[in-house]
Amino acid sequence: MPRANTPSPQSAHPLLADLPEETLRGLEIYANLLEKWRHAVKLVGKATLNDLWVRHFADSLQVSCAVPGARRWLDLGSGAGFPGLVTAIKYADEPGAVVHLVEADRRKCAFLQHVIRETSAPAIVHCGRLEKVLPALDQTIDAVSARALAPLETLLGYAEKFIGEGAVGVFSKGKQFEAELVDSVKAGKYFITTMESQTCPAARLVLVRRRAAGVGQF
Repeated sequence: MPRANTPSPQSAHPLLADLPEETLRGLEIYANLLEKWRHAVKLVGKATLNDLWVRHFADSLQVSCAVPGARRWLDLGSGAGFPGLVTAIKYADEPGAVVHLVEADRRKCAFLQHVIRETSAPAIVHCGRLEKVLPALDQTIDAVSARALAPLETLLGYAEKFIGEGAVGVFSKGKQFEAELVDSVKAGKYFITTMESQTCPAARLVLVRRRAAGVGQF
């Protein structure tokens, strides 16, 4: 089956240029499955599928690049797998790497599980609402990711337990990120920084750490 877009991945964006062959192969499988499943399950818009390698894959890869030492990830509201499943494919050969994907839609969960089987990505799908899954998730987490899920203040509520235990929150935000920051910096509870997006000039990655000594080692 042909790729979901015509340009070679290596030329599409610098974040894709130096990926190992195994990682590119995993992303190729992922791309083909997105194309195959999109008629049965609403995963990504047709317009964005045409720019899949930059709009979704490169955009997801920059999340793990923001916390390069993190190998144990929690991805909130994974949907079609961005960024969490891309992170898992990236770290498929890394000892101890695991990405917990939390998604409430059972059809999307089935898709995620299928991609995991086909790519051998080190990911676990937790099919259920965040409010029910997260309190029962008793795992050591290095970083928490989310993309296009909820306002930052809501995300901090979901991730509070994990950030409090030392995880770094890495949240992809669009043009309105500054207003969300103003709403979320409460009582100095978190240390919040931003990074420019490498795929969209108007967007930012918002990094959230607890205010405590010894955190931010990744």
